[in-house]
Amino acid sequence: MLKNLLENISLLENIYEISIAILLLCSVFSVRLLRKIKRERKLSPFEFAMYVIIRIAILFWLTSFILLEYGTYFV
Repeated sequence: MLKNLLENISLLENIYEISIAILLLCSVFSVRLLRKIKRERKLSPFEFAMYVIIRIAILFWLTSFILLEYGTYFV
């Protein structure tokens, strides 16, 4: 029973990491698309807000990832 639970937790952790990777990939492609649109025309207020929020979210994720993975080297 406990072994099954631990295997399920491991599976859930893998699914969680894959979902983060997919969300990050989609965010990067969204920023690239918005950057392309920005070169062609002025972004609407919603598109501009989305562009800024996604870039900030990627920066926050990258910062937290670096601190979590390599934080022991900085201390």
